[in-house]
Amino acid sequence: MLQSKLFYKANRNKSADADSVSHDLLVRAGYVDQLMAGVYSFMPLGFRVLKNIENIIRKNMELIDGQELLLPSLHPKENWQKTGRWDTLDILFKLKGAGDKEYALGSTHEEIIAPLAKKVIFSYRDLPLSVFQIQTKFRNELRAKSGILRTREFIMKDMYSFFTNQDDFDIYYEKAAKSYEKIFKECGIGKVTYRTLASGGTFSKYSDEFQAITDAGEDLIYICTKCSLAINKEIKEETPVCTKCKNDQFEEKKAVEVGNIFKLGTKFSTPFDLKFTDRDAVDKPVLMGCYGIGLGRLLGTIVETNYDDKGIIWPKSVAPFQVHLIQIENTPNVKKAAQKLYTDLQKENIEVLYDDRQTKMAGEKFAESDLIGIPVRLVVSERTLKENSVEVKERAKEKARLVKIKDTIKALK
Repeated sequence: MLQSKLFYKANRNKSADADSVSHDLLVRAGYVDQLMAGVYSFMPLGFRVLKNIENIIRKNMELIDGQELLLPSLHPKENWQKTGRWDTLDILFKLKGAGDKEYALGSTHEEIIAPLAKKVIFSYRDLPLSVFQIQTKFRNELRAKSGILRTREFIMKDMYSFFTNQDDFDIYYEKAAKSYEKIFKECGIGKVTYRTLASGGTFSKYSDEFQAITDAGEDLIYICTKCSLAINKEIKEETPVCTKCKNDQFEEKKAVEVGNIFKLGTKFSTPFDLKFTDRDAVDKPVLMGCYGIGLGRLLGTIVETNYDDKGIIWPKSVAPFQVHLIQIENTPNVKKAAQKLYTDLQKENIEVLYDDRQTKMAGEKFAESDLIGIPVRLVVSERTLKENSVEVKERAKEKARLVKIKDTIKALK
């Protein structure tokens, strides 16, 4: 991608309106643009990161037998009335259509997936089953805050599982939890993310949140000093000792919830009469589970845990490009060498952003490169060409090194 053609606008000055590091950096670097409170546009840079996160999630959901589908965002009032949530879920966006028919914008999809599953599930032979989607959700948050960490419109991966018995369901639930841990590790926040016990509400005794430690967090979690099990604030009083190792010493930390998993049981299968016929020809309710990850919140959390005073430091797995190629002077030699390197990188399927702009000074290009945060910076200049080399600098490291032009691809790989 030529930076001269990139649809973005960088701003090196800190925003006075930003209420989190990720909000400030993502807006200033041209990854997102705020339309209104809680609603953001993802610019090309941000969309590339979002797609990388999406691909990591999709791969891991498919590895645990999740089948991808796409459900509607516009929901009939009747489905939400069946579960009693039309009048009790205060974050639900409601609207009227033609003929005064009422609808909800999907904040979650239990009310849609359960009646759909009823059209497919009849026998124990149809189970187990897991389906997921990556789709836009709408929630009428009282106070949208912290940029893309808490919004009113957001992209979410939600998966729903269906089982005949609790034992098989429990085994799959643990498999899903391990998959979540793998996702967060691949996204570069594994070391700061804790599986955290939370209240199961009306669903079960416990659910599980995945909380990433950051000062931007709205949640408080308590981490066992012995085994690192975490418990969220809402259930800490009823859990004075660690449920895993019985230790009573915890460390309090601020955190952002980047994912959650619930054992729904028959909470949503019963209202829609979602049943299966077992081996003894007896009808039984289907057991359900749900598993959510907010992609925008995960993206924001990655920034909250990967930055310095110059800008973002993207993990390679989610970065918009792998290489930021910077041409310093506009002399024929430098232009020719930079353009050839750009072509060679593309031939090797190395994603590269090429700063070919002729009106920007070297210092401005370097500052913008640090702000954008691509993992590796390559600099071609008259100075480097005297050594038949390019300057290679990893964003996460202080020092640069010279690498012979002919060895650049090898060095990157």
